[in-house]
Amino acid sequence: MTTSPETRFASIAETHLRARGVTSGTGFGGNQGLRFNGKVFAMLVRGELVVKLPRDRVADLTSSGVGRPFDAGKGRPMKEWLSVPTKHSRRWSALVDEAREFAGPSAGRS
Repeated sequence: MTTSPETRFASIAETHLRARGVTSGTGFGGNQGLRFNGKVFAMLVRGELVVKLPRDRVADLTSSGVGRPFDAGKGRPMKEWLSVPTKHSRRWSALVDEAREFAGPSAGRS
């Protein structure tokens, strides 16, 4: 049985929503997303996971074929955002973990 992207994201979100400072809502536009202390760190866009990660990490994951820099429809890929298709959905949970860490104070971000 195949799990839809929405179901997979909802399951991941449920786990993260137990953590202090994490809330649900929208990411960019009306896309389903997760926020840490008000900052978006993960969202579902057009059936793909989109996460905010360090620029070098996005480049590494792009070059290894896991995803591609996210383009919010403005014709310019965003350097700290990675779009990960469902064929790599087994990695989604770990990538959302990384994104939350990047968004959090322990990662040197406010």
